[in-house]
Amino acid sequence: MHEDDLKNQLTIARNEINNLRQQVRNLQHVQRKDIETINRLLQDFRCEGCAKAKDNVQNSSNDNEDVVHFKSIGIIRTDFPEKRAVPRQSSVGNRLRSFIQLSDGTFTNPEHSLEGLADFSHMWIIYHFHRNNSHPKAKVAPPRLGGERVGVFSTRSPHRPCPIGLSLVEIERIEGDSISFFGTDMVDGTPVLDIKPYIPYYDAPVLSVDSGRTAAMPNENNADFYGSRQEPDGEESDLELYGASGYTANNINPDVMTGQPPLPSAVRVPNWVVANHRLTVCFNEHAEAQLLELQVQKQCIVDILEADPRSVYLRTKYGSQIFTFQLSEVTVTCKFDDKAGIVTVVQVRRNENIQVAALDGGEANNS
Repeated sequence: MHEDDLKNQLTIARNEINNLRQQVRNLQHVQRKDIETINRLLQDFRCEGCAKAKDNVQNSSNDNEDVVHFKSIGIIRTDFPEKRAVPRQSSVGNRLRSFIQLSDGTFTNPEHSLEGLADFSHMWIIYHFHRNNSHPKAKVAPPRLGGERVGVFSTRSPHRPCPIGLSLVEIERIEGDSISFFGTDMVDGTPVLDIKPYIPYYDAPVLSVDSGRTAAMPNENNADFYGSRQEPDGEESDLELYGASGYTANNINPDVMTGQPPLPSAVRVPNWVVANHRLTVCFNEHAEAQLLELQVQKQCIVDILEADPRSVYLRTKYGSQIFTFQLSEVTVTCKFDDKAGIVTVVQVRRNENIQVAALDGGEANNS
């Protein structure tokens, strides 16, 4: 009798297990459907203004002069797979190496288009802010102004009616149809619209001798470009351009030199652009050991953090909090102390280790 009871209980248990398995399968099916629905909603999601703008572009005829179409000439490969903590200006990430890979569809022999560029030390990169989906606004809040809003065209905010970026970078080398450069402020996969050489004679403004007007002239006494560049304002302006030069007197014809070396009075920028907002970056012993183990360049992390990569929203609403970001193959975790102006790096781990820790219920990104 006791044996029959056990058999009945086993049968009931097996039936319950089968029922649970069926319920799990049903829930998995529902979950997959929900995920597909959410993905469709995310792909189609746009604010009302953006949706209208997209519809206007799609409905515009080819002869509409208000719509301009460009095809990228290549893409940029950087150490930043996400927008989080990407340097806001190229001078902040001047130790970070990145690459431009030209596309095969622009020219039959794309490497021919780069002939002669290696004679220049720096170049301008014009690119598309392809990860910006927000609707542009007439006024934006630069990080340095702590929430105060100014006109978008007085800033370098990426949230613009025409989301086009401009960065001045240092050319490291050119190999075939690829350009290696220092000065990263782009997310990985950024489409390139154009490349132009940096020419101090035209690009560095100074005071003209004859008219007293600001003009673009060379400066033979300038220091190294990145050494003279000051801290950018964060989301917007570069800094004092009159310190920029990659040329010497031997590069310039003395017959055409009609200007003086750049003076502070030759270039005007708002005080909030050149004000010093750099943070002090520290590493605890654990992070120092991890840097050595993983062979990560410490100064690259310092450059990113001392310029405070947080947005105004994060800084004001979640000040003095834990902040994490990815840099190539590692994830950096740090703690901000806004009152003291200090940021302490507490952990540097490989990305796959962070993912495993998150699955195991470990430390999560907490920004």
